[in-house]
Amino acid sequence: MQYISTRDKRKEFSAAEAIIQGLAPDGGLLTPAYLPRLPGHALEELASMSYQQRAVYVMNLFLEEYSVKELTGYAVKAYGPDKFDTDQVVPVRKVDGNTYALELWHGPTCAFKDLALQMLPHLLSGALEKTGAEKDACILVATSGDTGKGALEGFRDVPRTRILVFYPKDGVAAMQELQMRTQEGENVGVCAVAGNFDDAQTGVKRLFSDPELRAELDRRGYFFSSANSINWGRVLPQIVYYISAYCDLLRTEEIAAGDPLNVCVPTGNFGNILAAYYAKKMGVPIAKLICASNSNNVLTDFLTTGVYDRNRPFHTTISPSMDILISSNLERMLYALTKGEDAEVTGYMEQLSRTGRYEVSDTIKGRIRSLFAAGWCGEEETVDTIGRIYREKDYLLDPHTAVAFRVLEKYREETGDETKTLVASTASPFKFCDSVLTALGVADQAAGVEIMEQLSQVTGRPVPGPLAALKGKPIRFSGWTEKEQMAQRVLEMLG
Repeated sequence: MQYISTRDKRKEFSAAEAIIQGLAPDGGLLTPAYLPRLPGHALEELASMSYQQRAVYVMNLFLEEYSVKELTGYAVKAYGPDKFDTDQVVPVRKVDGNTYALELWHGPTCAFKDLALQMLPHLLSGALEKTGAEKDACILVATSGDTGKGALEGFRDVPRTRILVFYPKDGVAAMQELQMRTQEGENVGVCAVAGNFDDAQTGVKRLFSDPELRAELDRRGYFFSSANSINWGRVLPQIVYYISAYCDLLRTEEIAAGDPLNVCVPTGNFGNILAAYYAKKMGVPIAKLICASNSNNVLTDFLTTGVYDRNRPFHTTISPSMDILISSNLERMLYALTKGEDAEVTGYMEQLSRTGRYEVSDTIKGRIRSLFAAGWCGEEETVDTIGRIYREKDYLLDPHTAVAFRVLEKYREETGDETKTLVASTASPFKFCDSVLTALGVADQAAGVEIMEQLSQVTGRPVPGPLAALKGKPIRFSGWTEKEQMAQRVLEMLG
């Protein structure tokens, strides 16, 4: 299968080239030339397989250069018991009669990014071999919280890679920051950026297109690549878990083959819900895609009006991984909705860059309405939802998943749609102990990492092993930079 840019479909790239480059040379996002369809009874057949086997089956449809043997080796390493604390890898928990939580946080950093970022390093290492690349990869990452730690852990000490992570100073949760600042590995670097996530993300994109910086890296024997969700190697493993979830519901007879399933996803950069859309287009009977936002509700507005406008106040919330006003992966969705009209996509992106705003055509608005529902909730609603779901259903939510649960409730109230719904549960509640304890009515909270044990005592849930291991770990990275100095930080971290 070949990969093309969302801004120029005439240029084709192999899967290995797409994974190495991350971003297309023209600034577009690399996307498959077509989406393969699952064969007629594939979901029933996959239902009896392990998660690792399902991953190999799905990825093999997109990665023709990689052998099944190679992909099997990658899946065993990425999703084995030394990485994930459950054999199911991504268990589906029934919360009530028609609501299920897809728990995506049982990996080494306790967040959904692990499902992609434990696989991506293997795909990239394989790609370097397949393309005969002489230089090593310098992985640049901008993170709003979870991607940074997931990427650092995934690429830790991976041969022929260096990984540098930028995150917004004072813009991530305390536990997320501690995870990054204590990261082990000889090939890793971490630096805070003055500003918000969009400043960090825009800064990283600027580094990719800086000819002088790229020339200097070339001289030092490196080339830039990305572990953000702009890289196709990040999106592909996410498709797997939506297909897998449907298979698990089939296996447990919660649904029958062909039954519709809604999917509700807490959304920031649009990559997670985009993967659900791709699963739908491949043949999974997903009915409505419900996009849930926090107070930074630029996506809610876009999906309901067709107008994308990032010219609005930025809110720092208790669901920081969703504190985003520039949702990069939406460009892939636009390419799909325009049915491959790259010139139209380029026009929208140019308007966004120039004015911070664009409005899609009436045709595209109609296609959006047929696929998506969208909603948002504020801080008080998020806190209330955590407490209420715990009291009423004995299920503990992190603030991001709580946003999705509340938006789903609103959607059902407004539409009367009681279709069984899968909610993407994107992070362990123990990554956000202060917010969760507040929601449970605990005002007197322990300091530092001791707060995790406090939440465990209050709820009877065990502290996840990777988070418990943070206690006593030394801080390795404490620096920060102005966004204008990010290039200098890259060169300093490379040494």
